[in-house]
Amino acid sequence: MGSTWSDQHRYDLMLEVEIRVCEALARRSVIPVDAAGRIRAKASVDGSRVAEIEAEVHHDVIAFVSAVAESVGEDGRYLHYGMTSSDVLDTTFALQLVEAADQLLEGVSTLMEAVRSRAREHRDTPTAGRSHGIHAQPTTFGLKLAGWYAELQRDRVRLLTARETIASGKLSGAVGTYGVNGPDIEAEVLDGLGLAVEPVATQVVPRDRHAEFFCTLAVLAGGLERFATEIRHLQRTEVGEVLESFSKGQKGSSAMPHKRNPILTENISGLARLVRANSLAALENIALWHERDISHSSVERVIAPDSTIALDFMLARMTSVVTGMEVRPEAMAANLERTGGRMFSEKILLALVEKGISRDEAYRWVQRCALAEGDFRTNAEKDADISRVLDASRLEKAFDIKAALGHAHEVFDRVIKEGV
Repeated sequence: MGSTWSDQHRYDLMLEVEIRVCEALARRSVIPVDAAGRIRAKASVDGSRVAEIEAEVHHDVIAFVSAVAESVGEDGRYLHYGMTSSDVLDTTFALQLVEAADQLLEGVSTLMEAVRSRAREHRDTPTAGRSHGIHAQPTTFGLKLAGWYAELQRDRVRLLTARETIASGKLSGAVGTYGVNGPDIEAEVLDGLGLAVEPVATQVVPRDRHAEFFCTLAVLAGGLERFATEIRHLQRTEVGEVLESFSKGQKGSSAMPHKRNPILTENISGLARLVRANSLAALENIALWHERDISHSSVERVIAPDSTIALDFMLARMTSVVTGMEVRPEAMAANLERTGGRMFSEKILLALVEKGISRDEAYRWVQRCALAEGDFRTNAEKDADISRVLDASRLEKAFDIKAALGHAHEVFDRVIKEGV
């Protein structure tokens, strides 16, 4: 990903845009055909030379065009014919963002495969479902992961849409009126580059496109943070259900040899804040003065490489975490037992309702047993009101974990299908 944002790669893309415009002009006899051929053959760009010229002229595109012109000699006068700076800059930026999106899509697909594999592995592994951090009802660890997989499916669709949105360039000149080169040249060049024509450009491609792209990255980063936060919670000493991999010789603390910290997922949580903050900067870039100003430019030079590189790393990191995480079904089973069956309280509540007890009264009976000290099941069996209504076999049925899991397998299978 880093190479996508290197100065040399950006210059190479800018050069390709300039050359293709020259070739389109030559096909229309605006400039000599042999001149366009020589430009294609000889044109090159030296980043250090661009920097030297920019130090004098204080304009990045002028410095770029001047440096390229030096490499082709007299034919250099045809470079940048009828173009404005944003023609080459915005079109190049679109190409870079498309490249970045393609790499991120690959990362999403790789993570999806890792999540799907571990989800299948633990399709039938019971674990405590939690709301507000408190035991709620049983679920399966595979279903947790299936939820991640479903979210990644949505992320992939969002990213594909954002890629399409951002894949627009412009070669319509100053303020977008095609004052020199016509729309036919723009259409031909952009089509050759794999980009769509911005329908109504000012001097720049409107920044709502870029805002959508960076907000999509923020949503994806937020999902990765959700996954990371779950693992961090499950690795807590008091839970101990899932642990990040810990390699031989690895050390968790400079002071405490016993520590095994969730540092990998903590990194992901931290980087998500950066990507999320950058999306706000992209939203601020939408409102430019009149046909353009350059307040967006400095922002994009930071957030584009930072967000895409960070997210690329986050995807690779999460893939490694999911692949190598240590899942402890025995700890999950032990934690299921910690509440003495309290997570089956709804089953008893509904069994009482079925027997004709009002919901409010049944709720108070069950809550009374659940909040009392000791084993919940024993409390319910000894409760005078509950035992008067429910016999031993009906109570036994209420504590059946397979029944409590309900249609979990159906939910799992509609997301992660066998052989798909």
